[in-house]
Formats: sequence, C-alpha cells, structure tokens
Amino acid sequence: MAADGRGQKSRVIVDPVDFTCSTLAGELADEWVELVEALDFKLGTARHYRNTIRDFCTFVDRDVPHPRKATLAHAEPDLHMAVAEWVRRLPASFAAGSRAPAWHAGRLRQLIERRIEHPDRPVVGHLTSWGKGALGVRRGKTEELDEFTRPEKLALVKAAWADLAAVDARIKKGWALAERGVDPAVGGWLEPANLLWAIAHDAWSTWEISRRLPRRAEWPPSLVTFLPENAPPGLVRQMLLGSLVRQLFLHNMDLHCFRILLMAATGHASEEVTGLDEDDVEFGTKSVMIDFTKNRAQAEPRRSYGIDTSLTLATLHPARPRLDPADLIRRLLDLSRPLAKRQGLDPVPLFLRASVVNGGVLQIKPFLGHLQNAKFTTWLDRHGVSVSEPRDIRRLRKSGKVEKAVAFKGRVSDIADDHSVETFHGHYAHGTTLRVISGKVITAAQQRWFSQALEGPTVLSPEAVQSLEEPEAGAVLGFSPEEVEDLRSGQLDMGVSGCRNPRQSPWGKPGQLCPVAPLRCFECRNAMVLPSNLPQMLLFADFLERMQMRLTPSHFDAFWKQSRVNLLAAIEARSDAEMAQARQQIADDQLTLQLPLSAHVEFDS
Repeated sequence: MAADGRGQKSRVIVDPVDFTCSTLAGELADEWVELVEALDFKLGTARHYRNTIRDFCTFVDRDVPHPRKATLAHAEPDLHMAVAEWVRRLPASFAAGSRAPAWHAGRLRQLIERRIEHPDRPVVGHLTSWGKGALGVRRGKTEELDEFTRPEKLALVKAAWADLAAVDARIKKGWALAERGVDPAVGGWLEPANLLWAIAHDAWSTWEISRRLPRRAEWPPSLVTFLPENAPPGLVRQMLLGSLVRQLFLHNMDLHCFRILLMAATGHASEEVTGLDEDDVEFGTKSVMIDFTKNRAQAEPRRSYGIDTSLTLATLHPARPRLDPADLIRRLLDLSRPLAKRQGLDPVPLFLRASVVNGGVLQIKPFLGHLQNAKFTTWLDRHGVSVSEPRDIRRLRKSGKVEKAVAFKGRVSDIADDHSVETFHGHYAHGTTLRVISGKVITAAQQRWFSQALEGPTVLSPEAVQSLEEPEAGAVLGFSPEEVEDLRSGQLDMGVSGCRNPRQSPWGKPGQLCPVAPLRCFECRNAMVLPSNLPQMLLFADFLERMQMRLTPSHFDAFWKQSRVNLLAAIEARSDAEMAQARQQIADDQLTLQLPLSAHVEFDS
C-alpha cells in the first residue's frame, strides 16, 4: 500500500507468477516492498519501481536463455550480462534526451544493491561491481518549459473568471430546482426537480434512479433538456444522471478555473494548490494563512495573503474581479463540502469532483489534472483560449515566478522563497521574459557606460586654445572664465591631458578626486587635450606599446585598447612640426611619464 499526495492509500502489485522468471521477479519484488515501507514512498514512486521490475523481468523472459532458472543467487544464467544488455537498450524505448532510461537503471541498481547488503540474500556474479561502477546510461535532460506571455496569462485568468461565474450560477440554479422537488417515489421519476431532490438529499442513489427511469422515448422535454447532445443509445441513462449531478456538484472540468485562479493568486504550483484541504487554511480578520505541501521538495511552506474586505461571499464582481485567495478558497470549500460529507472525508479537500460511472454509480474522487476528456487542454479548447505550445498548466507557475522576479528586482533570495536558489537558476531563470529583461538591463548599463566613459577626450588645436580668450568660446565648451584660465595655466592638468572637472569623474563618486587619472583620461569625456600635453602623450603612447608587447592580446585589449585608439587619434591630429618639437622637448628636458605607483606595481612586479 502506498499513499498519494492527499494521503489516500492504493494497492500497488507485482505478481511474480506473471513472469517466466518468477524467482527473479520475487527477489526484486521483496526488495521493492521493503524499500517502499522503509522510505515511505509515495504512490507515484512506488509505481515507478514496479514498472522497472516489470520491464526488466519482461526483458529476461524474452531475451535470456532459460528464464525459469534466472535468480540473483546463481551464476547461470548470467544476469550481469542481462542487466548490461537491458540498460544498453533502454534509451531506444524513449525519446532522445529522456531521463527515463537512467531512472529505470538507477531503480534496478538500488534494488540489487539492497539485496547485496542483506547477509542472508546471496547475489553472485559481477552484479556487485556493476553496483559500484558506472550506471551505463546517461542521465539525459529535460526541456524546460517557458512561461506564458503576459497576454496569454491575462486571457487564461479572464476565461477562468467567466467559467467560475457560469459554474456558480449553474450550481445555484440546480440547488434551487432541487428544493422545489419531492421524493420521486411520490412525485414521479420523470420530473427533473424530483430527481435532483433525490440526489441532493441522498434519498435514492444514482444507480437506483437509473433502474427506475423508463425508456428514453417516454421522457418529457423537461427531462430531455438535461441529456447531453449525441449521447450514445446505451449510455443515455448514465449521461442524463451525470448531467443532473453536475447541476449540484463540481465536475473535473469545473475545477480547472479554480486551479488557474488560485495558481495566479498564490504563485504556487498546480499540485500544491490542488492538494489543499480545510486544515491547510486558517482565516484571520485581515489575512488568510495557507500551508502548502511540496511533495518533491518534502517541504511545507506557509504563506499569508491579505483579505480583500470589499468582497463578500455572495458577490463575484465579474466586471473587475480580484484575485483574492481567501474568497476563492471559501467558494471552493462551500462547493466541496457536500461531496466530502457524502464521502465521509474530514478534513474537507478543496478539489473534489463528482461523476457517474459504470451505468449509474456516483463516484466522488479528487481532482485529476489529466483526466481523459477533462484535461487542461480540453478546458482551453472549450473556452476558446489560445496559448502557445506546449499547453501546459505548469507554465502558469513560471509566469508567477517571472512577475515575482520583476517585483523583487532580481533578488534571488526573495524570489526563491519556496525553493532553493539552485532550483530558481535551473528551472525559472531561463524564461524568455527574464532573458529579455536581463538583456535590456545589460544594454542600458552598457550604453550608460559607453556614453560616460567611451566618448573620448576633446582635442584642442593651438588656434582653439587661443580662442578660449574670447568669452563666447569658453561658454560653447561649458567653461566659465575662471575655468578657462585654470585650464590654460595648468591648474587642471592631469598628466596626459587637462580635465573639465577632476571631481566629477565617471569612474568615481561625485566630489571624489578622479581615481584613475591619467591611465583612463583618453577614455573620459572630461578630458581636454591641449598642445602642451603632446610630450606626455608621446611618452604614454610608448608606454602602451611596451604594454602591448608584455601582455597577452586579450588582456591588453580588455584594459588598454580603447585608450590606445583614442590616444593615437589625438596624436595624429597634431602636425609634423608639433611632433618634432615635442620629441625635442622630451630629449632636452629629460621628461618622463608621470604614472601612479599602482601602474608600476601591476605591470613591473
């Protein structure tokens, strides 16, 4: 026996007599049973191990000589070769890149390793070494889902609200009609109100009602209206009763709208939302506390959501509905409570469905997202909602994660509050919306950096320097008369160039003296290159040429390429006479390049 996510237990069976290699199947089944009990496996995991045993034993029956003699305790037939061949063939049974082959191989190895560790259960051959070595098949990878676009999510939520309103109106109308009915044994079996009364009060079972209904030809129009179109002749009674049950209770298709709205309101996954029950919810005066269960992560996060006091339990506000988790849960509890009471379920599960099966039997079960003819894709088609492929409800959870990432401005510690940071990076950060946002942020940052740091210096010719004496020329460059005088007198000289304002550097904080001069002056928009700077510029060019010879190309390009390009462009703007005069000045005055100590430490140590 194994329990599902809601605690309901089901029997999972492996019968060794189903296989020719019954001894081997029994050995593996024994380990499987003990493993399920020891680790308290959920229903899905128990079934996965069962499927692995079945697949391997089927292979042994088909491809291993003398399968009746197959056992882990004997060397013949050689099960090590059988395991190796089974593992080799596994990938061919699944789609390219599937993780299923590695999962199957890993489960079989775990069962064999468990038997090896037991002192009274011998395992011969080379299976012990296989358990310690490589698995023999790649782990594979899954194709991560992208989130729904914003318009797609809005369309989903809008359609879900409309569906909820229709479901609410239908069930209210059905209960109102049932209240007007009487016992069909007294009032008649052909009156819809009487049949609804019997179902609502559990006075007659749907199977008993089915037995007492006359032939289809005798039904009045008031009853025929409840029969779905194109009902097969052999199923008219069952389909009529199913339609009547839907007038009072929720069907699997009805629960999709609640799932969509609660996922959108809470940002949690489908299995967390549909697994809630009455005990998981605690209503306060201004908030509702919800205890979610993440089976895969074995975690139980608790979340608080504010209550919209403008909403009442009886008003839906279809014009501008609000995603209020408390209101949605109250509505769902009210609709699920009659089914839970009839089934004797306590606490009340939020997602319960009713249907009529097997010729007229009323069946009450938990919501199933992949139920045939009532799946999420069926709901989309029925309500005319068009979304991109794949049409998977899990993408709605990822849309919520994107919105949270935007709201928290990319702070992963806040975004990944219901799982690990590694999970966010592996399953959510790849989404298209986040990539686009990240690209825009990077582009904006690069553009800002280029506009501030890569516009380059302003090169002034001797004539331009002379024109600075005119007040109008200084104003064009944004200089006051005092700043023009400081520039010409050398008060703003930074070494290889002058500077508009050394305390407004793109690389430093406002008010801080430029921390990178003169190494980055030729990448700075504040730089003003005067003719008097030419000797130091030539020395700086020689310095960069030596750096180019000493550093790797990638290192030089990263640190000095832009400076060298701008510097050479400024030097080429000078005449041959100016260049000769500057070279002569360097020789006569024995000028040296004035660099900060950090430059020598970095490159000469």
